[in-house]
Amino acid sequence: MALFMDVHHTIPEGADAAAVAQAHQADLSVQDKYGTQYLNYWLDAEAGKIFCLVEAPDAQTAAAVHREAHGLLADEIHPVVQG
Repeated sequence: MALFMDVHHTIPEGADAAAVAQAHQADLSVQDKYGTQYLNYWLDAEAGKIFCLVEAPDAQTAAAVHREAHGLLADEIHPVVQG
């Protein structure tokens, strides 16, 4: 599997740290179905962004987890090169 970082450029209106944590838990609840593992997430409330670190077969599969879990799709998904 590959490692990806996805970026959500806009936090949904009214979302706070608890809501983002709930969305992450929703990802965890469906990730096995897609052969992915959502490892961590970060909320930058000041910048209005959310970042998610995920191991997945590909970026499209990582996005499919978000789509099914809560519908909040990332604006960008970047491969993480480990060196």
